[in-house]
Amino acid sequence: MDSTALGDLWDRVFGVQSDPDSWLVIATAVAALAVVLPRSAWRFSRNAVTIAHEGGHGLVALLTGRRLDGIRLHSDTSGLTVSRGKPTGLGMILTAAAGYPAPPLLGLGGAWLLAANHITLLLWLATALLLVMLVMIRNAYGVLTVVLTGGAFLLVSWLTSSTVQAAFAYGVVWFLLLGGVRPAFELQAKRRHGGAADSDADQLARLTHVAPAMWLFLFHAVSLCSLVGGARWLLGL
Repeated sequence: MDSTALGDLWDRVFGVQSDPDSWLVIATAVAALAVVLPRSAWRFSRNAVTIAHEGGHGLVALLTGRRLDGIRLHSDTSGLTVSRGKPTGLGMILTAAAGYPAPPLLGLGGAWLLAANHITLLLWLATALLLVMLVMIRNAYGVLTVVLTGGAFLLVSWLTSSTVQAAFAYGVVWFLLLGGVRPAFELQAKRRHGGAADSDADQLARLTHVAPAMWLFLFHAVSLCSLVGGARWLLGL
């Protein structure tokens, strides 16, 4: 690849794109709500939140020096990340705490990139993260889910117009921000009815001797603050 082609690729990925029309930003927010609020749509779309959730566990496990054995994604939208290392201590606590905050924090980071008009960069970063995660997937359904998701990002970033790329990117970020709020409420409801005894909040309670309700409060705080902050960036407030 010559220097001209490399320069063009650099400009394409790291260059800035024009602001989308306000109606597109609003329309993508409405579309994201349409796949988060109805239970029938959420059963399917929650798979994308699970990818981010388990990816958060995996990334923090690696960053804290733990050995990541693998990630599994299941058709019921649950997931499992297995890592090795000390069963207690800060690394284990951070790894266990990373799941629920990961989707809204990814959405917040995406909103920051979109506010800076880096639409193509966001699409490429998402594709790269999914490719890295694919290496650690250990079951067929997980591979299928990550390949389809990554393929969608790749096709949109390479083959579609700037308007379509903007709509896709804004839709994804709105979805992460809005979809990142719902799982903590679902976990709270399950625990209220005596379920989810081995949830992230309960594991953290055993590791830290801090009540699960406090960890749930943290998950709510991160997701809601990310939604507010991300929405302000996306709407240009």
